Amino acid sequence: MSLKPTRPARSILAATCLMLMAGLSYSALAQSKPGTLRVAMTAGDIPLTTGQPSQGGEGIRFMGITAYDGLTRWDLSKSDKAPVIIPDLAESWTVSETDKKIWTFKLRQGVKFHDGSEFTADAVVFNFDKLLRKDAPQFDPAQAAQGSLWSGTLASWRKIDAYTVEITTKTIDAVLPYALANLFMSSPARWEEVGKDWSKFADKPSGTGPWMIESYKPRERAELVRNSNHWDKNRIPKSERLILFPMPDGNTRAAALLSGQVDFVEAPPPDVIPRLKQQKMQIVTNIYPHNWPYQISHLDDSPLKDIRIRKAANLAIDRDGLVKLLGGLAIPAKGHIDPGHPWYGNPAEPLRYDPEAAKALLKEAGYGPEKPVKVKMIISPSGSGQMQPLPMNEFIKENFRDVGIDMEFEVLDWEALRTRRRLGAFAPENKGRHGVNNSFAYWDPDIGLIGTAASYMPVPFGFNWGGYKNEKADILAKQAKETFDPKEQDKLLAQLHEVIVADHMWIWAVHDLNPRALRPNVKGFVQAQSWFQDLTPVTVE
Repeated sequence: MSLKPTRPARSILAATCLMLMAGLSYSALAQSKPGTLRVAMTAGDIPLTTGQPSQGGEGIRFMGITAYDGLTRWDLSKSDKAPVIIPDLAESWTVSETDKKIWTFKLRQGVKFHDGSEFTADAVVFNFDKLLRKDAPQFDPAQAAQGSLWSGTLASWRKIDAYTVEITTKTIDAVLPYALANLFMSSPARWEEVGKDWSKFADKPSGTGPWMIESYKPRERAELVRNSNHWDKNRIPKSERLILFPMPDGNTRAAALLSGQVDFVEAPPPDVIPRLKQQKMQIVTNIYPHNWPYQISHLDDSPLKDIRIRKAANLAIDRDGLVKLLGGLAIPAKGHIDPGHPWYGNPAEPLRYDPEAAKALLKEAGYGPEKPVKVKMIISPSGSGQMQPLPMNEFIKENFRDVGIDMEFEVLDWEALRTRRRLGAFAPENKGRHGVNNSFAYWDPDIGLIGTAASYMPVPFGFNWGGYKNEKADILAKQAKETFDPKEQDKLLAQLHEVIVADHMWIWAVHDLNPRALRPNVKGFVQAQSWFQDLTPVTVE
């Protein structure tokens, strides 16, 4: 009988050795203590602590909605239905009958920042200024870059009284409450206290959220403690302390969980799942609005501008095989949106695997196995929602090679990739690159469809990285943006989805199932059908 360890076992053993050798203070990965929740993130670094976090959606999940609040937030309390936007620091809001660009927000009274100062309309103005007014003393380019994905709709904002703020959008924007859930409120008093210096604020952060950031060390750990005075008594954390560890390598995360050094890991590698189950770990999954695509260039120098080539690329992907590679922790993409979602609609040709049809299209376009199309994609080794990007990209590269597409990679770390995505395909830094492999959420209409498909929503204020333009898409996106009735808006978004699938706007692979692994003594976690998750109910027994 051979005693040679299996590949997953070898991977975990190697990861454990690396953990012990690396200067990651794994001695400081803390002994398990009641009341302390230790989480291994996929991020490669601690997200910005100043209020507008870096590291993509994972930064918002672990450093945004934990330590900070927005005017609105997602209701993440249920696992059996998609979350909806609810009031947070704003108790209510209305839209002007005479000018649909003008919104009035009534603020919640009695809310305190972690430093004890009061949250008022002045704080809202301060925080919007820090993101959008370059002549404001508190303007912070780092936070502005992170918030640009959601702040671009704001034209002006002003204080009406101590607890009322008026916001005017650049155009009629019925989806503003979604955007505001991603813009977080930092304490003006703390910024003044630390000498009006955001780098010093980062060491003494102050928000209004259910957790307070006690300390952090870049690339190593962040420690947060319970905010017992949080204004929402239902969201006072059940755990006393939350410790976050950046661990971009999946096997390192699994090894840390198996060795008892953490309690909760994001995105465990599929081939390690059986071992985790054998050791009684909880494997938690749920459908959620998220896909794994290549956002592609439609510029004149991109071969993917030809619909025959981008359609061939979509036909070339063996999505069932990719799901098998991921251990069943994904479902094949039929389009940008998953089929159970109200925005899916009824695409005339849902995505399918047909390599022969792909070859025929490429031949028609003048390409084939002897004369392959050459494309270069920007990818990352890990990151927020990226699942297992290196083996997934290698799998698709082989699929493409089989039909006559030669895909080359430029591998960047997650934050560098996000920077290149924000610049757009037309930026000099992206010349010669034909796509960016950035996992993508469609939790709100702007991010999910309007910002990606509308030619008038280019980066950084939208997600139209590749300069996509389609007249039907532009019309439907504008109509959806200006429709305040949710059911009518859903119908328009479903039609928009049908258009972009027919036009093969992007190359789509799979929808992942948001897997997490938890130790047996972790209780109270409710996995919402969302990219974001609420850790306040979680306890470690």
